[in-house]
Amino acid sequence: MSNLEFKEQMHEYSQWRAKLIQAIEMYHQWRNRYGMNDAHSTDIILNILTGLESDRITLAFVAEFSRGKTELINSLFFAETGLRLLPSSPGRTTMSPTELFYDEKGGSYIRLLNIESRLEDISLAEVKKKPERWHHIDLDCNSPTQMQEAFKELVATKLVDRELADKLGLWNEREAAEQGIINPEKVEIPCWRHALISFPHPLLKEGLAILDTPGLNALGTEPELTLSMLPSAQAIVFVLAADTGVTKSDMEMWRSHVCSNTRGSSKQGLAVVMNKIDAMWDDLSGDNGYEASIQSQVKNSAFILKINEAAIFPVSAKQALLAKVKNDQALLEKSRLTVLENYLANDILRQRQSILMDTIVRDMGFLISESSNLTNSAYNNAVSQLEEFKKIDFQNQDMTAKLMAETRDRQNVYLANIENFQASRRVFSVQAKMLVDSFGKEKIDAIIKRTKNDMSKSLTTYGMKQNIRKLFDELRDLLQDSVDITNETRRLVKAIHKKFKDEYGFQEIEPQLFSIKQYQFELEQIFEEGEAFRTSTKTTMTEQSIVINKLYNTLIAKARNILGQAHTDASVWSNSVLTPLMHQIKDHKRQIESRLQMLRKINESKGDIVESIESLEAELAPLKRQRDELATIIRAMQLDAHSFSRS
Repeated sequence: MSNLEFKEQMHEYSQWRAKLIQAIEMYHQWRNRYGMNDAHSTDIILNILTGLESDRITLAFVAEFSRGKTELINSLFFAETGLRLLPSSPGRTTMSPTELFYDEKGGSYIRLLNIESRLEDISLAEVKKKPERWHHIDLDCNSPTQMQEAFKELVATKLVDRELADKLGLWNEREAAEQGIINPEKVEIPCWRHALISFPHPLLKEGLAILDTPGLNALGTEPELTLSMLPSAQAIVFVLAADTGVTKSDMEMWRSHVCSNTRGSSKQGLAVVMNKIDAMWDDLSGDNGYEASIQSQVKNSAFILKINEAAIFPVSAKQALLAKVKNDQALLEKSRLTVLENYLANDILRQRQSILMDTIVRDMGFLISESSNLTNSAYNNAVSQLEEFKKIDFQNQDMTAKLMAETRDRQNVYLANIENFQASRRVFSVQAKMLVDSFGKEKIDAIIKRTKNDMSKSLTTYGMKQNIRKLFDELRDLLQDSVDITNETRRLVKAIHKKFKDEYGFQEIEPQLFSIKQYQFELEQIFEEGEAFRTSTKTTMTEQSIVINKLYNTLIAKARNILGQAHTDASVWSNSVLTPLMHQIKDHKRQIESRLQMLRKINESKGDIVESIESLEAELAPLKRQRDELATIIRAMQLDAHSFSRS
């Protein structure tokens, strides 16, 4: 059964990640064992491990009301409960954005955030860190009926004064008038702004997370959903109804909230599901006519949405759920859910795996490269020293004395190296401090505080928009200053490496250079997304200062995160960029000392060369073991595809 395929793929992905974590932990122990660890490499490795352990595959489902989106989630993931776990009966549709995942520490629960919190100046990300702010319902995982009952709370509504509904962005006079509602005192609104659901479903335990977003209204009033939560999902599943095709509100949602998130990002999967194909099953035109009308609807939708027809999946979520509950293979095939499941399993999971590998290579590749270079160099030096000693006539006292004098000269050069290195490091640390300080939190917060203050005085949407633009212009200028400092710092690092290679014959290490481009690109993208959001949302929403305020806060949070990341990355980089040189210097010292000790031993033993050669051979064994252990660990990380001879 093909759903097993998705489950199996998810299980395999989870196993792969566990093995990768284990291999990285082994590498960390290896560095400790051979005295190669330092605070910064430890930080890098522990950050990667934390990221991998908390990694989730998030699938975001986006659709206008009544497209059968919740039914689709039920049929894809929760059919084995034998119930419609998430409420999806006609007229009862999920009102608040809902996240499903498994929180091992927190257990099984539903947490609901009240709708009034929208009026507060606090982001969803911040409020998620405060469990006491949420209404908490325990879930009994042994009772699907208790869970089903608890989930009904997701569709709860209440009556409030029209004025409050208006403030919350949940009242639209024109839309109400179209439904014949004119000037009501009370308005029905959702009780909850956001829902978090945790329970130990096998897929959720493997790291799957689901984001279920209700209609255009919620996306239009919660900038954080569009600007933060959707972009961080691995795939967006956009649901249309086969019987209506692409409607005007589908199109608004597609343009404003879906396209803006997948634009320019090849890293994110996108599937358009054309649900409810069972509405065409009783077509009098027979199987051929039914097939033709589905193809025609797919073709038409692909043309309107300007996407490839292969990205559109016609399904019947309702019939698929029924088929799985009844174990009816023929009906499951007819529902066509299998094709969508295969896409999610094969494309999305493989894509995520590839992104994680790229991240590890980017963040840790230079450490592994350095470890490889040092272990190979130590082993090769020991081999060549052994070969050299085998050929030397140690009976000749003059020859031994000459070798000792040469080695002592090398030791003196080494001491000069150390002094030069310390001097270079002092110059570098002054430059590096300028770089790290250029992303200082104080500078950023001063800009934010100033523009926010100006914004609170501005009552018009236009004025607010100008302040958002001003904020981004000032942050751009801040980054531009950092660009100049970065270029100067990069030049200095290259010069230090070149000096040690040219003057002291050190092995050439390509220094890992700090780049600011990524942060500039991300900042520009936020500004574009924010501008697209502001201009595309329904006019009534745009007029509301609460939405603009939320938009501003969301953009600020994202911009602050990006610059905070730049600050952290610059700090980690400046602390670790010269470490490979330092390790080479240490290794050089060890080699000279070992050579001197061996020569002294030969000199004192007055010619027991065989024993000395044997002890040199014995020294090769641990070096070979160190090298072989590293090769095994790199294989276990499955990083063989990436070249680490020079990262």
